[in-house]
Amino acid sequence: MAKPAQGAKYRGSIHDFPGFDPNQDAEALYTAMKGFGSDKEAILDIITSRSNRQRQEICQSYKSLYGKDLIADLKYELTGKFERLIVGLMRPPAYCDAKEIKDAISGIGTDEKCLIEILASRTNEQMHQLVAAYKDAYERDLEADIIGDTSGHFQKMLVVLLQDLYEAGELKWGTDEAQFIYILGNRSKQHLRLVFDEYLKTTGKPIEASIRRELSGDFEKLMLAVVKCIRSTPEYFAERLFKAMKGLGTRDNTLIRIMVSRSELDMLDIREIFRTKYEKSLYSMIKNDTSGEYKKSLLKLCGGDDDAAGQFFPEAAQVAYQMWELSAVARVELKGTVRPANDFNPDADAKALRKAMKGLGTDEDTIIDIVTHRSNAQRQQIRQTFKSHFGRDLMTDLKSEISGDLARLILGLMMPPAHYDAKQLKKAMEGAGTDEKALIEILATRTNAEIRAINEAYKEDYHKSLEDALSSDTSGHFRRILISLATGNREEGGENLDQAREDAQVAAEILEIADTPSGDKTSLETRFMTILCTRSYPHLRRVFQEFIKMTNYDVEHTIKKEMSGDVRDAFVAIVQSVKNKPLFFADKLYKSMKGAGTDEKTLTRIMVSRSEIDLLNIRREFIEKYDKSLHQAIEGDTSGDFLKALLALCGGED
Repeated sequence: MAKPAQGAKYRGSIHDFPGFDPNQDAEALYTAMKGFGSDKEAILDIITSRSNRQRQEICQSYKSLYGKDLIADLKYELTGKFERLIVGLMRPPAYCDAKEIKDAISGIGTDEKCLIEILASRTNEQMHQLVAAYKDAYERDLEADIIGDTSGHFQKMLVVLLQDLYEAGELKWGTDEAQFIYILGNRSKQHLRLVFDEYLKTTGKPIEASIRRELSGDFEKLMLAVVKCIRSTPEYFAERLFKAMKGLGTRDNTLIRIMVSRSELDMLDIREIFRTKYEKSLYSMIKNDTSGEYKKSLLKLCGGDDDAAGQFFPEAAQVAYQMWELSAVARVELKGTVRPANDFNPDADAKALRKAMKGLGTDEDTIIDIVTHRSNAQRQQIRQTFKSHFGRDLMTDLKSEISGDLARLILGLMMPPAHYDAKQLKKAMEGAGTDEKALIEILATRTNAEIRAINEAYKEDYHKSLEDALSSDTSGHFRRILISLATGNREEGGENLDQAREDAQVAAEILEIADTPSGDKTSLETRFMTILCTRSYPHLRRVFQEFIKMTNYDVEHTIKKEMSGDVRDAFVAIVQSVKNKPLFFADKLYKSMKGAGTDEKTLTRIMVSRSEIDLLNIRREFIEKYDKSLHQAIEGDTSGDFLKALLALCGGED
C-alpha cells in the first residue's frame, strides 16, 4: 500500500489515472453503450479508475465528439443501484452533495440522516462549494430551503454549519441547547478537541454522554455527528458504513453516498479505522453485502482488502498508535451502577425478604428490589441478620423460592465477589467439556487483589487450589497462560521504555513479522507469555505502541491473524483488557445477546461481577460502539423477572 505524500492530510483510494486520454475514454464509453445492451464491465472499469477531475474531462470530450450528454446516456443505459453509483461518480463532488441534499428535502418527509451526514462532515471550503453548486443546479438558496424544511434547534445548527462558523462568529440564543450550538459553532476543531479532553478530565465522562443525556431526536443525532467529525471524520464515516451494512438489508443510498464522496479524500483512513474497530475489512463487508456490477464498482472504490495477506496495513499504524495513546492518557473514573443504599437497615431488609418468601407464592418484585439496590457488603449484612433473626440460611431459602435465570442472578449477587468468581471458574471446569471463554474472561480481567481473593475463596469452598484445578482441566500453552494469570503476580508499576522496546521485539519475533529472529521459538513463546501475563498495564500499553513503531502492525490484529484457538483468545482478551476493559465487557455483553438465542450465563456473570466496579463505564462504551443502550439491548432480549433484575442492575437508560 502506497505511503501518503509528505504533508498529505487526506488519503483517497482513487487517484489520477496515469496516461489519461479523455478522448480515448469517451470513445470507449460510447462503444460500451452503443447498440443493444451495454458493456457494464467496461463502464465501471473506466469510471472507477479515473479521478473526478478526469471524469469531468471525459464528459467534455464525450459532448465534443458525439454532441451528447454522457450522464444522460449513462442514466438511460444503466439501472438501479449501479446507475446511482456511477452517476454519482460522474458529478463534481459539490454537485453530488447538492443532489443528495435536494433529494433529502424533496417531497413528503425529510431524510434527516442525509442532512446530518453531509453538513456535519464537510470542511468550510466544501461547504462554500456546496452552497454555490446548489444555487447553480436548482436556482434556489440552500439555506432558505433547509429553513423551510426543518425546525427548532436542529434547524439552527444546520444553518450554523452551512455558514461555516467553525472558525469564528456570533450566535447565541440563551437556552441550554443553544449553548451546545454556540460552543460547537464558534470554535476551531483543534480548540474543540482540547475542550473535549478537558471536559472528560473535569466530569469523568465524554461530551457525547452529556449530549445524549441533555438532548434528543434529530438535534441530538446532529450534535453527536458534529462531535464525532471533530474528533475524527474518517472514524465517523467508518461507523456510518458499518451501520449501513450490518443487520438485515443494506442502506444502499448511504453506502453509495459515502463511497463516492470519500473515495478521493480519506478512504484509506476510513478503511484502516474500519478494520481496527470492527475486526473485519471494509472490502470483505462490501463483498458479502452487495452483488453484481454494483459490488464490483464499490470494491474498486474501496481500493483494497485489509484482510488479505500482507495487507494489514502500514498506514494503520498511526490509527492504532493513537488509540493506544488515548488508552494511556484517559484517566476515566470507573463507576458501578450499584452503590451502597442510603439509610440502610439490614434488620428491615431481612424481615422484608422473609415476608416475600413466606407462605404460598413468592414476591419476586420485593426480592429483586432489595437485592439489586444494595451493595455486596450490605447484602452480606442482610445474610447475617437473616440468620440471627430466623435461624435460617437466606441463600437456601432463595434457592427454594426462585428458579432459572433469576435464581442464578440473585444468588450470584448474594455471594461475596471472590466466592462468586471462584464458583464461576469451578462451573467452567465441571463435567464434560470446559468453558474456556469463561476462564479467559475472569482470569484475564481481574486485578492482582481480586485474583488473590479468588484463590483463597476457591481453596475455602472446594478444598483444592485453583492452580491444581486448572492443571487438571486444561493443557499446553493455554494451561500455562491461565496458571500464570491465576498467580495474581502482575507487576503494578509504570512503564520502562527500554524494557518495552525489548518486549516489543519479542512480540514481533514470536508473531513472525520481525526481520531477524534472535532466539529459539520455545524460548520466545515463554517470554511472550510472560510479557502479556506479568507486565503492568501501563507498561504493556507502551509495549504495544513500540510494537506498532517497530512493525507497522497492531498487536491485537496480528495475534488474531497469526495465532489460533484458546491461546489466541486468551492473548486477545489480555490486550483488549489493557486497552479498554469496559469496552471488552461491552463487547462480551453485546455478543451474549446478538443473534438467535441469548447466552444468559455470560450475561448474568458480567452484570453481577461488574455492577459495583465499572458497569456505568460499560454502558457508555456499549452505546458508543453499538448505537443503542445496554438497557435497550437487555429489554429486547430477555423477559419476566430476569429482565426486571437485569434492568435494575443496569441502572438506567442512556
